[in-house]
Amino acid sequence: MTVVATAAALSLPISFSKSPRLNFKKSVKGGFRVFAVFGEEGAIERKSGWETLFDVEDPRTKVPQCKGKFLDVNQALEVARYDIQYCDWRARQDVLAIMLLHEKVVEVLNPLARDYKSIGTMKKELAGLQDELAEAHRQVHISEARVATALDKLAYMEELVHDRLLQDRNTAELDSPSTLPGTSTQPLDSINRSSPKKSLNVSGPVEPYHPRLKNFWYPVAFSSDLKNDIMIPFDCFEEPWVLFRGKDGNPGCIRNTCAHRACPLHLGSVNDGRVQCPYHGWEYSTDGKCEKMPSTRLLNVKIKSLPCFEKEGMIWVWPGNDPPAANLPSLKPPPGFQIHAELVIEIPVEHGLLLDNLLDLAHAPFTHTSTFAKGWSVPSLVKFLTPASGLQGYWDPYPIDMEFRPPCMVLSTIGISKPGKLEGQSTRECSTHLHQLHVCLPSTRQKTRLLYRMSLDFAPVLKQIPFMHYLWRHFAEQVLNEDLRLVIGQQERMVNGANIWNMPVSYDKLGVRYRLWRNAVEEGAKQLPFSETT
Repeated sequence: MTVVATAAALSLPISFSKSPRLNFKKSVKGGFRVFAVFGEEGAIERKSGWETLFDVEDPRTKVPQCKGKFLDVNQALEVARYDIQYCDWRARQDVLAIMLLHEKVVEVLNPLARDYKSIGTMKKELAGLQDELAEAHRQVHISEARVATALDKLAYMEELVHDRLLQDRNTAELDSPSTLPGTSTQPLDSINRSSPKKSLNVSGPVEPYHPRLKNFWYPVAFSSDLKNDIMIPFDCFEEPWVLFRGKDGNPGCIRNTCAHRACPLHLGSVNDGRVQCPYHGWEYSTDGKCEKMPSTRLLNVKIKSLPCFEKEGMIWVWPGNDPPAANLPSLKPPPGFQIHAELVIEIPVEHGLLLDNLLDLAHAPFTHTSTFAKGWSVPSLVKFLTPASGLQGYWDPYPIDMEFRPPCMVLSTIGISKPGKLEGQSTRECSTHLHQLHVCLPSTRQKTRLLYRMSLDFAPVLKQIPFMHYLWRHFAEQVLNEDLRLVIGQQERMVNGANIWNMPVSYDKLGVRYRLWRNAVEEGAKQLPFSETT
């Protein structure tokens, strides 16, 4: 960041602290102004308009005197603030020196002044001025380095102060309820800004899914897509399944393979609440039992089925061997939101890589420049602020709250403002919002079934526009395609041995926590990390 150099180029002062009010109506107007007053003997008296711009008191007279060998966090922060003021003052002096030297150069070349000096004198003065100008530029670069160092120091001191505040904060504040699912309502000073760096190794061929990862409820389809007379085939953990509704209208999930000749059942039809195989007409109920065998004697045959339930517009299955959990998670949109789009898209990447991508917002102004992040500026610092024990939080400087909901869901609430003007607001300060649900179902080791739901708390008239869902699908696919070319490349390099989590940084916090949670599940940890009770 060339803060000082930019200030010099634009002829503007910089300040990291409150500076005196400046009045330079007569000093600067449209560029440099040089005043030359000739006396009786040809002497030149110079009055520079730049001196008032850079007239800032030397802060070294106000350096705080700290007693004792060790400083507390507030004293350390005060010392860091005076460091910034000193760098600001030093930079102003260096820039002022350059400005005055430029005025001297203009004066030397001034036709009025040239008459009073010989060519040799002017050459000598110009040579001297060039040396002084080079030295002044060198000092500017030194000041710039000082400013950068001081800013880093101040950021570090902020981390220490916030850590101290967190230690003194009542732990009950961290457990305050959220007003919106997936939305953090905790104050800034209750956020853990300092988390230890974790080492992760996600490299090599995509391994088979661990059986422990199957012991969760997984959403596999939207209720609106499952009509009474159709089937929905899908893969889950490398196994083929088919969804359909039974005689009672409740959904069922059975293996998509006929017990007779292994024919795919989804190529057949649904007859009276049973799936009929297209090969020889065998029919299966929602529990997997074969209830009809045309042209032969009925045998006691049953294919594998999964526990299957319907809740809040979604179909859920339990693919694990452990007994199913008693309660299904809730993925309803927050109060006041209406669902505008529900899409199902097959993605040719492993579901963990897709979750890594969805849990990262820092890539948006670089990757999504043709879609939702068009016009976004690139912040100097992007942070994900989250409680010490949790898988949710909010992005700074974007008005976006985000949550990872185990085992494979990402919920986000986005404050809508003018295009390209997302920075600097929280979701609570925005009057309209977009709520998104992404479900990344692990189909195979290199394929993910993505369920996407979009809800709005404004513009209900959009639901009445014909074919609007085609427009939403087109936009969603555009956004995904911007990510896919990158994530597919990651997967190729991962298979060849590259570690895709080689150097996590601060804005990778939520993605790192997902990986640590997943590792703990696969290792059989009794207490999973970042849960409500840790």
